[in-house]
Amino acid sequence: MSSKKTEDPKKQTSNSSDELTTVVEELLNSLSSKFDGVSSEIFAKMDDMARRLDNLEASLQANEENGVNSSPRT
Repeated sequence: MSSKKTEDPKKQTSNSSDELTTVVEELLNSLSSKFDGVSSEIFAKMDDMARRLDNLEASLQANEENGVNSSPRT
């Protein structure tokens, strides 16, 4: 019986270690997928901003070529 009690703490420690490892791996996987999602959203917004700036720049150049004054009226 005494040898059985000696093995139990080791098994419990091993199981606790395995459980902790599993929980940490799941947490890291979750954080990684969330980071990937946020990263994709940021890149999409940056692409949209670049496209809008390109359109604005083209519009301003077209107005300058047509002689339209872009200053506001007072």
